[in-house]
Amino acid sequence: MNEQNKAIQWLVGFAAFIIIIAGLKAASQIVVPFMLSVFIAIVCAPIMASLRRRKVPTWLSIVAVVMLILLVISTIAVLVSASLDNFSGQLPNYRQRFEDETEKVLQLFSHFGLQIPYDQVKGYIDPSSIMQMVANTLRGLGNALTNFILVVMIVIFILFEAVELPKKLSLALNDATSSLQRFESFIQSVNRYLVIKTILSVVTGVLITIWLWVLGVDFPVLWGVCAFLLNYIPNIGSIIAAAPAVLLAFVQLGSLSALLTGTGFLVVNLVIGNLVEPRYMGKGLGLSTLVVFLSLVLWGWVFGPVGMLLSIPLTIMMKLAFEANPKMQWLAIMLDSETIAKK
Repeated sequence: MNEQNKAIQWLVGFAAFIIIIAGLKAASQIVVPFMLSVFIAIVCAPIMASLRRRKVPTWLSIVAVVMLILLVISTIAVLVSASLDNFSGQLPNYRQRFEDETEKVLQLFSHFGLQIPYDQVKGYIDPSSIMQMVANTLRGLGNALTNFILVVMIVIFILFEAVELPKKLSLALNDATSSLQRFESFIQSVNRYLVIKTILSVVTGVLITIWLWVLGVDFPVLWGVCAFLLNYIPNIGSIIAAAPAVLLAFVQLGSLSALLTGTGFLVVNLVIGNLVEPRYMGKGLGLSTLVVFLSLVLWGWVFGPVGMLLSIPLTIMMKLAFEANPKMQWLAIMLDSETIAKK
């Protein structure tokens, strides 16, 4: 009977999961702005906490943080929207340049006895479709921010609530000290992860922008923003960010510039991802490659481009929540990429 009860529990749990996912997809227009608001609020919470430690009133701290959010996002939005418009207008020219550069490379191969028809290459690689997909993804993120006033209002209320939340929890859980401690540990872990990851993503985006500007690749700010956003995705994020920039460098400047562009992405992500990030992030937050891929597919299907960009932070938060609950630690182990190393 125990095995039968466990099987029923698994079936009920799976059915509940499917219902929740379907509900989230149906309510994505409401959930996506809320997700963005929570993400922005968590990243900005340390700034507000620092101001409050310096005796700055709560309302003034929130005003300062909101003004900073408006300044940063407005600046990025203006730069990216201008680049996207110009980029979309240049797509026909890039298609022709791609054909010319590819023919040069195929002629070079033919000197070594390797005959590859251009039509065959064209069937596998279409630069305009790849670049158009990048543009559509960024536009999808921009569409999520069109309801910007709602996002800012939610951030304000979250920051106000964050000030009183510890007091409310201490009153609500006065007989459950361990639960309160686990919740505080979870919040601190999530906050630390998102803040450090955001700082490193900004550094990655700035370095990529500077490198592409030095090489003379078109729209370096656009590719820097892509590198910043996709740095939240481990393992495959850097590859996704590098692909359109390398392809554009090949189309615009030739094979050598494409090689240098790819080398720049490789060096920046190796240094940030393998040297800097482990030092400040610590171990134990890694996700297996399969979990990363499934998270991208699942959250991307449910919430669109915003879901893809926030899929890994969402999954990391779930993993930290599982670790904070002794009954759910087995799920955290299943998501982890370093279980064998820990043993």
